Amino acid sequence: MAPSSKFWDKSAEKYSKQPVADEAAYQKKLEITRRYFQPDMTVLELGCGTGSTALAHAPYVKHIRATDISANMLAIAKDKAAAANVTNVSFEQATVEDIAVADGTADVVMAHSLLHLLEDKEAALAKIYRMLKPGGVFVSNTVCLGDKMWYFALIEPVGRLLGFMPMVKVFTANHLVERIGQAGFAIDHQWQPEKSIGVFIVAKKPGYSVSR
Repeated sequence: MAPSSKFWDKSAEKYSKQPVADEAAYQKKLEITRRYFQPDMTVLELGCGTGSTALAHAPYVKHIRATDISANMLAIAKDKAAAANVTNVSFEQATVEDIAVADGTADVVMAHSLLHLLEDKEAALAKIYRMLKPGGVFVSNTVCLGDKMWYFALIEPVGRLLGFMPMVKVFTANHLVERIGQAGFAIDHQWQPEKSIGVFIVAKKPGYSVSR
């Protein structure tokens, strides 16, 4: 399992109790995402954390396969699903690199607060592209520190060495959009809430259209 799983395992309980930083923006992202859902769809979420987003979307699709590298995060997610009596979300421990998904089988892939935590986001984007059906949808929310907090690149190695933070890549929103396009996707929706360092993107794999 990736070394950063240790950080997230230690942080899981505290993370699960933190309120959403911008509830209105979060709800808007949920609403936009649901425009691309249909009841018979299967969804894959990479980096699901404690499962809040997967559980929020569960009523709108057939099944969500939610994965994360942290066993402790997933334990909390499973407890939340059981408490809410949600039965169409399955949770499993897996890295983006190791997860097995047949090419062209996913209707939607979600990766929230994940791409900036990967050593090779380009490889992840290429894999996500292969996973999706033609016309499939990739939904992401990504921290782009390069636009407003470029100096974080100087702080991150020290914080990671001391165990205060995971590995975080610093890049701009334009860089991210460029890489998503280079992976073969067409950007269908892009939004960055005011004062936010997170960029919300819905991108499509070319092919037949997913009804909205």
